[in-house]
Amino acid sequence: MTYQQTIEWMFKQLPMYQTQGASAFKKDLTNTLLLAKHLNNPENGFKSIHVAGTNGKGSVSNMLASILQETGYKVGLYTSPHLKDFRERIKINGKDISEEFVCSFMEKNKPFFEENHLSFFEMTVGLAFDYFTKEKVDVAVIETGMGGRLDSTNIITPLVSVITNIGFDHMQFLGDTLEKIAYEKAGIIKNNIPVVVGEYMSETKVVFETKAKEMNASITFASDEEFTEYESDLTGDYQQKNKKTVLAALNVLNNQFTISDANIKAGFLNVVKNTGFMGRWQILQHDPMVVCDTAHNADGLKIVVNQIEKQKFDVLRIVFGVVNDKDLSEILPLMPKNAIYYFCKPNLMRGLDANILQQEFAKFDLKGKVYASVGDAYINALNDAGKNDFIYVGGSTFVVAEIL
Repeated sequence: MTYQQTIEWMFKQLPMYQTQGASAFKKDLTNTLLLAKHLNNPENGFKSIHVAGTNGKGSVSNMLASILQETGYKVGLYTSPHLKDFRERIKINGKDISEEFVCSFMEKNKPFFEENHLSFFEMTVGLAFDYFTKEKVDVAVIETGMGGRLDSTNIITPLVSVITNIGFDHMQFLGDTLEKIAYEKAGIIKNNIPVVVGEYMSETKVVFETKAKEMNASITFASDEEFTEYESDLTGDYQQKNKKTVLAALNVLNNQFTISDANIKAGFLNVVKNTGFMGRWQILQHDPMVVCDTAHNADGLKIVVNQIEKQKFDVLRIVFGVVNDKDLSEILPLMPKNAIYYFCKPNLMRGLDANILQQEFAKFDLKGKVYASVGDAYINALNDAGKNDFIYVGGSTFVVAEIL
């Protein structure tokens, strides 16, 4: 099979969360453990850092990878979802996994995948771990897909476990209270492995402390610590919290790696260059200013909307689309009333019909037109805008992916 045929086959396989939602969620790690055994346990072939959380785990993972690369290490990076090409999920020193490796791995293991009904995510984790081991990375930063306890990545024994924060997202899988969601994320805490928590609330702090005590794991709450301020090429306001989380994790890792202040400084300043990271308060153009961001839940959007409102502009135009399992009641009260909206449906099965989105927004006196596609909405926003206007594109990772 060609690369394109291989990817199409993977996407057509058993339920995948990104396209199908709840039916893709696995209730245990049986398949992942079976796959690991089949692949001769590649998860044991490299040092790792494990990152979970509701928001910020992509930024934290990419910042950590960038700093370790600046230090001269060969660094694997596993993240999800991708924006443009599946290969973005698996990188070494910022370079995507090769099409050839993806094709040969899938071809070789396809009978096993089919026989054992492996999910898209399980196959991808197996691919990443096999690649990192064969390429002999010095360390790999591994981001969970969703949750933690039952996530396919949760077969590694990392040098440090990192939990960025807890918010309401994926509640149909992880639970309907902050405590339940925190319990799932805390599932990445391992015996005698230090854990860093980026942000906490009273409801979640006790969950983390209880789990850390049970696992005899030292715990650091990054938000309680004082750190040197570093500039970064990731300029979203929310990155201040993510930087503290990264610095707390580096403190834990200082007995494993030699990392200088100059490495940290360069790593923060060159995240995009070093890892190819996209979609986080990414400025696409000026005059008019266009910014896209993948924030897609209440906690993330609240910070983004605050940052939008700090900008200077004549007219605010927002290109917006969501997936159909998004809890709009949490999001709608946050959205700016002084904006013109361009409603669209991301191009996937789970995309919410733009007409329904318009109707829901209207209940909060948020007005705009419906467009046939994300691209159509974006082009109309650009055509309507004066050079002093501000255009924001967001609501979903998939909306951002379509315009990048």
